[in-house]
Amino acid sequence: MALLVHLKTVSELRSRGDRIAKVTFRGQSFYSRVLENCEDVADFDETFRWPVASTIDRNEMLEIQIFNYSKVFSNKLIGSFRMVLQKVVEENHVEVTDTLMDDNNAVIKTTLNVEVRYQAADGTGGSWQDGDFLGDESLQEEEKDSQETDGLLPGSRPSSRPPGKKSFRSKGREKTKGGRDGEHKAGRSVFSAMKLGKNRPHKEEPQRQDEPAVLEMEDLDHLAIRLADGLDPDSISLASVTALTTNVSNKRSKPDIKMEPSAGRPMDYQVSITVIEARQLVGLNMDPVVCVEVGDDKKYTSMKESTNCPYYNEYFVFDFHVSPDVMFDKIIKISVIHSKNLLRSGTLVGSFKMDVGTVYAQPEHQFHHKWAVLSDPDDISAGLKGYVKCDVAVVGKGDNIKTPHKANETDEDDIEGNLLLPEGVPAERQWARYYVKIYRAEGLPRMNTSLMANVKKAFIGENKDLVDPYVQVFFAGQKGKTSVQKSSYEPLWNEQVIFTDLFPPLCKRMKVQIRDSDKVNDVAIGTHFIDLRKISNDGDKGFLPTLGPAWVNMYGSTRNYTLLDEHQDLNEGLGEGVSFRARLMLALAVEILDTSNPELTSSTEVQVEQATPVSESCTGRMEEFFLFGAFLEASMIDRKNGDKPVTFEVTIGNYGNEVDGLSRPQRPRPRKEHRAEEEADLIQHSSDDEGDDSGDLASVSSTPPMRPQITNRNYFHLPYLECKPCIYIKSWWPDQRRRLYNANIMDHIADKLEEGLNDVQEMIKTEKSYPERRLRGVLEELSSGCHRFLSLADKDQGHSSRTKLDRERLKSCMRELENMGQQARSLRAQVKRHTVRDKLRLCQNFLQKLRFLADEPQHSIPDVFIWMMSNNKRIAYARVPSKDLLFSIVEEELGKDCAKVKTLFLKAKLELYLWLGLSKQRKDFLCGLPCGFEEVKAAQDLGLHSFPPISLVYTKKQAFQLRAHMYQARSLFAADSSGLSDPFARVFFINQSQCTEVLNETLCPTWDQMLVFDNLELYGEAHELRDDPPIIVIEIYDQDSMGKADFMGRTFAKPLVKMADEAYCPPRFPPQLEYYQIYRGNATAGDLLAAFELLQIGPAGKADLPPINGPVDMDRGPIMPVPVGIRPVLSKYRVEVLFWGLRDLKRVNLAQVDRPRVDIECAGKGVQSSLIHNYKKNPNFSTLVKWFEVDLPENELLHPPLNIRVVDCRAFGRYTLVGSHAVSSLRRFIYRPPDRSAPSWNTTGEVVVSMEPEVPVKKLETMVKLDATSDAIVKVDVAEEEKEKKKKKKKGITEEPEEEEPDESMLDWWSKYFASIDTMKEQLRQQETSGADLEEKEEADNTEGLKGPMKGKEKARATKEEKKKRTQNPGPGQGSEAPEKKKPKIDELKVYAKELENEFDNFEDWLHTFNLLRGKTGDEEDGSTEEERIVGRFKGSLCVYKVPLPEDISREAGYDPTFGMFQGIPSNDPINVLVRVYVVRATDLHPADINGKADPYIAIRLGKTDIRDKENYISKQLNPVFGKSFDIEASFPMESMLTVSVYDWDLVGTDDLIGETKIDLENRFYSKHRATCGIAQTYSVHGYNIWRDPLKPSQILTRLCKEGKVDGPHFGPPGRVKVANRVFTGPSEIEDENGQRKPTDEHVALSALRHWEDIPRVGCRLVPEHVETRPLLNPDKPGIEQGRLELWVDMFPMDMPAPGTALDISPRKPKKYELRVIVWNTDEVVLEDDDFFTGEKSSDIFVRGWLKGQQEDKQDTDVHYHSLTGEGNFNWRYLFPFDYLAAEERIVISKKESMFSWDETEYKIPARLTLQIWDADHFSADDFLGAIELDLNRFPRGAKTAKQCTMEMATGEVDVPLVSIFKQKRVKGWWPLLARNENDEFELTGKVEAELHLLTAEEAEKNPVGLARNEPDPLEKPNRPDTAFVWFLNPLKSIKYLICTRYKWLIIKIVLALLGLLMLALFLYSLPGYMVKKLLGA
Repeated sequence: MALLVHLKTVSELRSRGDRIAKVTFRGQSFYSRVLENCEDVADFDETFRWPVASTIDRNEMLEIQIFNYSKVFSNKLIGSFRMVLQKVVEENHVEVTDTLMDDNNAVIKTTLNVEVRYQAADGTGGSWQDGDFLGDESLQEEEKDSQETDGLLPGSRPSSRPPGKKSFRSKGREKTKGGRDGEHKAGRSVFSAMKLGKNRPHKEEPQRQDEPAVLEMEDLDHLAIRLADGLDPDSISLASVTALTTNVSNKRSKPDIKMEPSAGRPMDYQVSITVIEARQLVGLNMDPVVCVEVGDDKKYTSMKESTNCPYYNEYFVFDFHVSPDVMFDKIIKISVIHSKNLLRSGTLVGSFKMDVGTVYAQPEHQFHHKWAVLSDPDDISAGLKGYVKCDVAVVGKGDNIKTPHKANETDEDDIEGNLLLPEGVPAERQWARYYVKIYRAEGLPRMNTSLMANVKKAFIGENKDLVDPYVQVFFAGQKGKTSVQKSSYEPLWNEQVIFTDLFPPLCKRMKVQIRDSDKVNDVAIGTHFIDLRKISNDGDKGFLPTLGPAWVNMYGSTRNYTLLDEHQDLNEGLGEGVSFRARLMLALAVEILDTSNPELTSSTEVQVEQATPVSESCTGRMEEFFLFGAFLEASMIDRKNGDKPVTFEVTIGNYGNEVDGLSRPQRPRPRKEHRAEEEADLIQHSSDDEGDDSGDLASVSSTPPMRPQITNRNYFHLPYLECKPCIYIKSWWPDQRRRLYNANIMDHIADKLEEGLNDVQEMIKTEKSYPERRLRGVLEELSSGCHRFLSLADKDQGHSSRTKLDRERLKSCMRELENMGQQARSLRAQVKRHTVRDKLRLCQNFLQKLRFLADEPQHSIPDVFIWMMSNNKRIAYARVPSKDLLFSIVEEELGKDCAKVKTLFLKAKLELYLWLGLSKQRKDFLCGLPCGFEEVKAAQDLGLHSFPPISLVYTKKQAFQLRAHMYQARSLFAADSSGLSDPFARVFFINQSQCTEVLNETLCPTWDQMLVFDNLELYGEAHELRDDPPIIVIEIYDQDSMGKADFMGRTFAKPLVKMADEAYCPPRFPPQLEYYQIYRGNATAGDLLAAFELLQIGPAGKADLPPINGPVDMDRGPIMPVPVGIRPVLSKYRVEVLFWGLRDLKRVNLAQVDRPRVDIECAGKGVQSSLIHNYKKNPNFSTLVKWFEVDLPENELLHPPLNIRVVDCRAFGRYTLVGSHAVSSLRRFIYRPPDRSAPSWNTTGEVVVSMEPEVPVKKLETMVKLDATSDAIVKVDVAEEEKEKKKKKKKGITEEPEEEEPDESMLDWWSKYFASIDTMKEQLRQQETSGADLEEKEEADNTEGLKGPMKGKEKARATKEEKKKRTQNPGPGQGSEAPEKKKPKIDELKVYAKELENEFDNFEDWLHTFNLLRGKTGDEEDGSTEEERIVGRFKGSLCVYKVPLPEDISREAGYDPTFGMFQGIPSNDPINVLVRVYVVRATDLHPADINGKADPYIAIRLGKTDIRDKENYISKQLNPVFGKSFDIEASFPMESMLTVSVYDWDLVGTDDLIGETKIDLENRFYSKHRATCGIAQTYSVHGYNIWRDPLKPSQILTRLCKEGKVDGPHFGPPGRVKVANRVFTGPSEIEDENGQRKPTDEHVALSALRHWEDIPRVGCRLVPEHVETRPLLNPDKPGIEQGRLELWVDMFPMDMPAPGTALDISPRKPKKYELRVIVWNTDEVVLEDDDFFTGEKSSDIFVRGWLKGQQEDKQDTDVHYHSLTGEGNFNWRYLFPFDYLAAEERIVISKKESMFSWDETEYKIPARLTLQIWDADHFSADDFLGAIELDLNRFPRGAKTAKQCTMEMATGEVDVPLVSIFKQKRVKGWWPLLARNENDEFELTGKVEAELHLLTAEEAEKNPVGLARNEPDPLEKPNRPDTAFVWFLNPLKSIKYLICTRYKWLIIKIVLALLGLLMLALFLYSLPGYMVKKLLGA
């Protein structure tokens, strides 16, 4: 809704003069521009717009006043026009021409023409939520109050409300009535949750100022009672106990936690890429190599010869140590190169690029087994060039990548469905052109020393700008640059850089950099990144990337030029810039190319060409902006800067920058149309003498220098006292406020949402009641916020300078927010008690999306910098985004720091008030200041009432006393090398500071001290100080005996204020202790528990203050403890400590620890362990349990930490600290007596668990949770599967023949392993689908859950257990989709994709491990991690409970008082154990050799035993299969840490560690989960699944029952066992190896063990037979996985019966086979050669075949010469012997990699037979004609005849039955041979008839055959037609064929003719002789 007034003309004016108009509505005035030298008509033609929040009333007035403008004197009124808006309201549009009235209300001749338009929201009052604003009556009342207060002092305002402020307030900031003048809820604060109720009492009650503003929640149970008057409990913002929170109210914005800008610190990254294979490469008979490039590093695979689908399976790793920004912009490029060798670089077939950031953004940071689409960048019209299958993963430090389990990949590769593209990117990407248009830049800094310039100036007399800029653009690994504009601070380019790349691009950012061209080296001036996701939208209503034309601002290092700029990185775009550098006007557009267009240039080279210039106004009309700042306090100035006067400078862009702004535009460019020229002078340098003559204000951008005064030893402050200096700056920027307003609205919504979500998390964390209500409130607020956005954002549609991006972004933001509002509403209905956490996660997504949308890519006004200067040097800065300061009359659009007091930290603490807005809106710029001041204007104030003050003098001041109750801190930063600190806290308030006492050697000090600050003078109105007290800063330091104290962290707090006339009584007083999070840099560094109260000293002096009760503590000198009402209420607790032992203690000061002792301390009390007399011999304690009593707070959240310290007792009574550990929360050790009414304690009745031998697992339907009290026998429905199958059979669906039961003798451990991996994958798939089903189900029926009133946690546990049940009985068909393929029944084990510890909470069920630390905590920069500080481990446990305990506990049978709560723990005497480690295999090892491979072997270390299996290293493998077991004898506790490492074998030099994993065997050994030997799925006494444990299941069961004091086991009748009240049934017979059946109880005992967690009271999950996957880590690359190792560990105590021999898990040997291929005939082969004589087409055909690779074993037939029809006859036999692993479907080859290799490397390649046809040439290379590749496991069955054989058989376009040679053994038929033509399409080039026959090596030996056509069993010679010969071997034959057949008659004719001619010639020859004879008659 808005009112628009278009003021057109004013005519009939008298005399000539300058005119100005003022338009006022609802107290908000706008001025027009000044029209100079007007005659009788003033043509204003300006539009003014008032956004209105409530419908306009028909009685409201609009006033227009016309003045004669004077620069010097005040403006003189010509006349005014008032209009009642009745007609406007009715008709929404009125045009009026009317006369004006003068001062005396007399009509004058002057007339005015105005058009008024009212945009009501669809005729209603708008779609507001009720309660978004108060009724309209109040609105008018209010406007009457706030008449023009142009010249009024803020102190004399009728209301303390800023005039003209609209009175709707968003829910968080409403003025609540009912006398609570200040329950203002502020924006997000450091302190996320406020203590406020959002009740809104009735609006007409007067506002009283004495009621407490903060609604204190002492106890949430009263809350419901107190708020019971009809309030919706959802909207109550509950305070959280841990105060990240404090009520920050209206006049203050939240201080930023981040103290220093987080520069992009370098981190470790690892990019790992596996190139598996390539397919469908375009080209004939190529030798492809894959090149993998990351950034500038290149690596190549080996070359595969003569194939279009090479298989590589090669793994590459790239390590980087760079900052995240640089890392994520690196390009990963995968290209295929054809015939590369040492001499030639090869030709590029195609390439694929994406940036690292895209990979990192994927789930788990990786793409697994995806196909990259190759395209040729030099030929974009060509289409795709093939596919490369690869895995790409990017790991940062600390990321763990879940590698999908590498197993045999049998699923046929669906290339199209698995492309290497992120979600949502279409498979068919098109080529597009990206046009980056660079127009101009402004405000560049000088980039050259002025020395040279001055010399030049002296000689040549020219004065040049000292910078030669050009722009460089980087995108997708290419870069283009514009021309260089010589010496120009304001260069004009108008050029465009054009990139051609695929769209959508897989590179997220484009980098635009202004650089300075220099003869030596070019440097960056500033960098801007364009994030393509922010300027495009890929939805169905989305838009292509577009930007601008718009200005972008660049920030970087400071502007003064130095030769060596230490901040040069900032100009490259790394880290946060500290200063404005320049602004650049650019635009971006994308055009999708039509590649079929012949004119298209097909190269992707970057082009640069001219761009059409755009008009200056396209980025928005230039407006004058006004920035005002007032410095209210500057304290905590560092000692280093305390001796010189300090001044603060504020800059926006280059405005206000006097030191080195230099190249600012000297004046705005003349804009004739609407800006007077004189105004242009106002922008000159703001020294005092300049700008006087103009009579208007010059800018004052810095405070006067002032010498700091001492606060204490370390800090100084500036004595501003009552006089607060101000600054103001005028600047000119394009008016693009709408962009910022929209961003602000979204930020407001996001801030509110974030604050609400923090509240909810806090409530869940502190276990407050009803977090779901608060979440519902948050969602309600979110949906109304989104609604509000829709009504506000859609303004200014007609703005001429709105770019396409503005329009499209607005549309998409509106769509997104509308959508989000609806989702929030529907989500709100689904928030239930048990779904709070899930829904909270969804809300976090909303928050991310909002933050993403709010980030505006087209900048307008640069950020504001506040610099602290001393001695004209810049010392420190703070940067405030301009949108946060931007003023708007609409509340939601207001920047969050506009007109607020903001606390900034920049080597000083600043309290700063800032306001930024249009100059013409500037009359309200003082409205947010604390009241009670007078303005001091500059001397030349010539009656301009809007002249800003240069300082403010506060006339009102109040006296206060501050009491800081410092109770304790926890988890502080370790600042000393001992790993402890000597902490004290320093509290700062205004310009005073005090310290607590120093407590030595602790990280959890309890100071219990009250600090009193007297004589505080605060300036401002009393009631404002009550709601807006200044912020208290608390800093924690470490006291050092020498040198100054070390800073350990800082936090903020807001005191609770009591005015003199308030009573000191509940609910507000006394204040409660709260936790404040301490920050050090950007990291958290502990919590402070404290309370702060600020008490006003009334007229009666301090006598009125509440007395400081409690004695002064005599022991500690004059230190006052925290008074009674504030300190926590204590009760007596007993802490029992279990001392088990110490492990892995490192040396202290080079001496070994020999006699350690552990001291436990909590809240001043403690206990010491017994002394360990000889740590080497036995590191366990002799006395296990000790206890001490201590007073702890009733509130568990306030419990102090417990400190564990280990000291070494040396001779002569000396002690050395070894290390310490602080248990920050005792909650997990608090003992809560069991609830005996719980079902799990109920031992009456029987529950029968029936174990059918194999239960098919359905999806979720058959999951059953047993309730202990029920008595049912649970039968799981087996019959349904059978019915299904029968149904299918009836319908006549053909099923695959079921695989026969596998032969027992064939099965080995590996069969079991592979079957288990298949099951695991199947489960993962099912979990994904069932997870989705569950979600849908939950969405669909919003019931309280299907399992009745089960608690959320139990429910989660139940489903986990059910999943587990499913996973542990994999049925024959695995789920309801069974009948498709029946799995052979193989017993399985459990494959864990991670460490076993993860599944079983680190086995800390009763024995905990505490890491002992020593040494300083590293700051993030040092990169030192906690790992490096660990000096040992303490094993033990704690139990905390209130005394006295209920009696029944100690009365239990067998209660041993010496063990207290730790009943039934084993003895800790040394024990000998046989440890058996089975290492299965390793995957994805980090390459260790130059060739990108490794030669891994296993090394195992346990105590003194060190096994290195060096001779069995596996050559050149990154996925080695070890299959070994190792036996080690060890004695616990001395040897309990098992290290399994993988080393890389090197021929020369030492072997390198690839990675290692450590396993704590002791915790496993003693755990109740029984991790000594996993429990198998079934019990068998022979075969591959033999029982490994020396104890049988029944013995184990008996033992567990005895240890847990459980009744049982009772066996019988057969097939039943009863344990406690559970009955288990199962099979009762067993087969031995001879097939004899015997009765046994073992099966039922095993079924009881597999369900031990169901046993009441003692039940817990037992570790099943398993293989765990452990990450390998390398100490040199901390936190980054170096591969994974699959293994398991069995442990057998030596005092028990010995276990059997170890299982044989040695890798399967490949089986030897022989493949015999007979090539019978070919047909329809293309004819390649032209006949020499006759030009006839023919081919000399031969067939080549190979199995393992062309180099190894290619075999050729003989040549069928001169085939004229394409038919060839061969009868030729190939023999291919090979080794084959059936489980992995791979052929195994061992060969030396090169002639220099030391040993053979084993390769595994797919079993593929390749057949090719060639045309033999004698003198040139043979020509390749076509090929087919047959995968021996799945290839199309051959056609019966050549006619039926078609091309589609090979391309897979028709459904051909697939056969496997391993099953069929013998196959004969015709297969097509294909090649690609010029257009890259397949064409049929021939057909081959072949016979394939597979034999095992033994069969082949019995039945030998000859190669080719040789003996034995020779093939007959082919019957080739006579044409098949070689002409130069049989020339006669060739003559016969070439000549005789064709030209027989011709030859006969010629011969006859020749004979005739001969006769004639002879006749003529002999004629003369005869004639002579005749004549002479001889």
